[in-house]
Order: sequence, then C-alpha cells, then structure tokens
Amino acid sequence: MEFKDQIKQLGEKVVKLRDQIQTEEATKSAFVMPFIQSLGYDVFNPIEVVPEFVTDYGAKNIEKVDYAILKDDQPVLIIECKNHSENLEKHYTQIHKYFHLTKARFALLTNGVQYNFYTDLEASNKLDEKPFFSFEINNIKEQQIKELVKFHKNGFDIGSIINTASELKYSNAIKSLLISELSTPTQDFVKYFVSRVYDGKATEKVMLQFTEIVKKTVDQTFNDIVSDRLMSAINQTKQVIELPLDSQTTQEPEENKIITTEEELNGFYIVKSILRTKIDSSRILYRDSQSYFSIILDDNNRKPLCRLWFNGQSKKYLGLFDKDKKETKIEIGSLDDIYRYSNELISTINYYEGEKIA
Repeated sequence: MEFKDQIKQLGEKVVKLRDQIQTEEATKSAFVMPFIQSLGYDVFNPIEVVPEFVTDYGAKNIEKVDYAILKDDQPVLIIECKNHSENLEKHYTQIHKYFHLTKARFALLTNGVQYNFYTDLEASNKLDEKPFFSFEINNIKEQQIKELVKFHKNGFDIGSIINTASELKYSNAIKSLLISELSTPTQDFVKYFVSRVYDGKATEKVMLQFTEIVKKTVDQTFNDIVSDRLMSAINQTKQVIELPLDSQTTQEPEENKIITTEEELNGFYIVKSILRTKIDSSRILYRDSQSYFSIILDDNNRKPLCRLWFNGQSKKYLGLFDKDKKETKIEIGSLDDIYRYSNELISTINYYEGEKIA
C-alpha cells in the first residue's frame, strides 16, 4: 500500500474509533503507533523507535518523552502524545523542555488527531513557539501528505526538512492571516483598498461602508476564480467526450494521447524531494510521453534523471541512468520504493554536474 493510502486509511480509522478511545495509552496504541509505522519505522525495534525515551536531565530528575525515533543511534525526532480529547497548546511547555534536553532536531506533539511538528529555526536548541508543519489526520490535504513523506524512514533527511521548514512556517502563517482577514477584515486591510480606489477622506463612515464592500468583493472574487477553474475543467472533459466519430478514426497527434496521471506526478514530487538536497528544485522538470514519464535536468532531454514506466503495465518500473546514459529498469512495488534509490539518483546529478562520486 502506498504511503498516501496508509495515511488516509489511518485518518478513516481515527474517525471511526475516536469516540471509543478513552485514555492516553489507548490513543497511543490505536492512533500514534500506527502513524509511526506508516512512516516506515518498526515500533517494536528499539534501534529505530524507543518508547519512554530518557532525556538527559540528570540522575535525580529523570524525564521521559513518549517516543524517540533514532538515526545512527541518536534521536532525530521526539514524540509526545496526549489523549485525543486534549488541547495540544496546553502541553507545549512539556515538549519544549524535552526538546532542549535531547539532541533531536525535530519534535512532534500529537493527540493522535492533530499533529504539530516543531524545530529550532529561531534559536539553536530552543523549540520555536509555533509548529512549522501541522495537520489533522482525519482531514489531511494532498500537499500536506507530500510534506509528511519527508519524515518517512526511506527518505528522512534532516537538511532537506530544515530547508523547507522555514518556508512552511511562514506560508502557514500567511495562510492563517489571509483566512482571518477574509473572514473578518481588519481596519488596516480595508484601509489598503480604500487608499487605492477612493479619492475622498477615509472617515469612520467610509471605513464602515468599505468593510462590507471589501468582504463581499473578496468573497465574490474567490468564488469567480473557483467557478472559472471548474468550468474550464468541465469544458476540457466535454471536448474529449463529445469528440466527433470521424475524428476518432483519424490519426491523432501523439501529444493528444498523452495522459499525465496523479501517480506519475507523485513520483515526480518524490524524485524532486530527493534531489532538492543536491540542486535547486526549479531545475528538475518532467516531460511525459505515451510510453514513459521522463524526469529531466534543466528542461533538457539529453539530461535524463530517471524514467517512470507506469503506462499500461501491470508492473511499475523505475528507469535509472549511469554515467553513459544507459538506462536500467528496476521493478518497484510502490512509489515509496523510489526512496531506496536516492543514492543512484544523486549519482546521476553528479554525472551532469561533473562532480566526483565518493
């Protein structure tokens, strides 16, 4: 089962069992441990996952965090769990203390439903007050799953996550601010529009009038954008369905036969997440064809990074390239298997960048 399906299945489980779970321990067993397993870790292997991990707080004051995920015998992610009915904000000081007492770079505070990921972007070894990544597993979005997969055992890379943590933190803050402003516009937000469209003085009466105008206009604008996109998608679908019979018998251009699937795009995002640790991710692009999905460097067909052979086949294959650009096709069971070939993909980048392979 692919990672995305595992996470969505766990979200459905949370919805079904939530009312029956009464204790913190039950929350751990039913929700949190399966979550850790979905990230590729063996919860029963103390080399990977340590329950009741002892922090470095001295012999007299032993402090334990619920779980620690280890890499090279060192904690990289500590996890503190609460009952699913608990408000996580009340327990921030606890995870803050544990983080300071370990060498982990990331901390997760969760009640099995809400997952808040923290790190130390603002000050070294001091947990930020706000999580850089947060989601509810029973209502997780596609983009959030793409961010979550970076914590998977097969592709866990501290540098890569840190690089995107800052962007995530501020983009989430901007999103929250926008939602708040769109729901209840502040005076500064309204004044911005008044100063650009109204020639008179921004009196209290004018501001009150424009507050309603701004709110209605913004709501309508977003509705129009959504409506236009839906109509565009519907019209494209109708063009395919209503294709005249005589045109179906004629030879179609090859590009009209190409269908880029969600699975291919997800594979592209995984390759991009692996290689962004080596090069700027904007240099990694793709071109689809009837036979295969090609991921290339610098939009140059002469610089293939890999190929995804998913079209019309019962089995999936990942095509890898050596320094002579000779392709080797490897069968994979799921998209998550791509992470196993991270070193090979990075080696291909090295061939093009003229670096020596260690």
